[in-house]
Amino acid sequence: MSGPNVWSRSREKLRIFPELFAQCGGEAAAYGKCVAATTTGRQELTRDLCAKEFEALKTCFTNAAKKRVK
Repeated sequence: MSGPNVWSRSREKLRIFPELFAQCGGEAAAYGKCVAATTTGRQELTRDLCAKEFEALKTCFTNAAKKRVK
């Protein structure tokens, strides 16, 4: 069940998102370029097409979040 702290933790995570995103600008740009390049026109993004770039972005976010906790 959800408790009163669930929403507080969620809001805190959303509040720090821009800070984490700023630390991963290069990875975010690379992922965005990949998505944009592979979805020209009406083409849909398919699974694992930009997996390498997504993993780099995910790793950066994880590392940035770990640094913030310490």
